[in-house]
Amino acid sequence: MNQTRILAILSFVFVLSIASVSLGIAYAGGVSGIGILGILFFLTFGIVVVLAQLIPAAIILSSLVGVIVSPSRRGEVPIQVT
Repeated sequence: MNQTRILAILSFVFVLSIASVSLGIAYAGGVSGIGILGILFFLTFGIVVVLAQLIPAAIILSSLVGVIVSPSRRGEVPIQVT
């Protein structure tokens, strides 16, 4: 199997698992009828959008921390406080 097929299957399983948990939360909360589908889509795609923003932000933040903490020159040793 090629990499794109594996990523597509993993993405589908990820969205399906979030959707099923959202459906369970809505059903346990007493939502019934057509409203359960609205809550299902709202929660599922809300979580996906938040993760799509959170992952790049975490990468940028970790890069910023790495630049601040690491020395700029190769021969330089980072300061250790004891």
